[in-house]
Amino acid sequence: MRMKSIRLLGLICVLTVNGTAHARSHHHSKPANHAGVFDYYALSMSWAPNFCASHTDPNECNTGKKFGFVLHGLWPQYTNGYPQSCSTQPLPADLKSQYAPMFASPDLINHEWPKHGTCSGLAPAEYLSLTKNLKDGLAIPSAYQQPEQPVRVTKADFFQAFKQANPTLADSSVLPFCNGSGRFLQEIHACYDKSGTSQSCSASEIKRSQTSCGQASFLLQSVR
Repeated sequence: MRMKSIRLLGLICVLTVNGTAHARSHHHSKPANHAGVFDYYALSMSWAPNFCASHTDPNECNTGKKFGFVLHGLWPQYTNGYPQSCSTQPLPADLKSQYAPMFASPDLINHEWPKHGTCSGLAPAEYLSLTKNLKDGLAIPSAYQQPEQPVRVTKADFFQAFKQANPTLADSSVLPFCNGSGRFLQEIHACYDKSGTSQSCSASEIKRSQTSCGQASFLLQSVR
């Protein structure tokens, strides 16, 4: 009888310790999909010639458009992963009309606000204003604005060109992402803190960029 009591007491202790450990783990885990709960922003800018190599969107891809970097969106990010679709707050029609033209494809705003904007914790007007300010405030190096011929560049030289055009950029704050087994630039992420100040992107994003653009150099396809 005494041995059974000892065994029962031991089992209770194990369950208590495991339960406490689980509670601590749950308490410290990153909350998912709560508006305003994130670590930093990533301004995503797509390289239009790459997109148009496999799409026929007339707003972005018709010959003569000559789009280079175009806004994809402003994304709240965790250091690992990101929240999405944090509320069902609608985007007012007047704001949609005002800000849709800052996207190469005006309908993209219908996707970006509900998926990413609702996680910013900002009102729609504040979020879209911040998006515009960060987009307009990132100077594109002249060699990458409307290249008539493809441009080949290394990752180091690519960032250095952005740094020269934007002297206040933090280290590792503009990351390239590639497709085609690392051959072609697909997009960039420019990282900012919640106040809109340049900051380094997270270690996981830096690693993903390095893996994505894994070759010695990559190509910026020429504009159309």
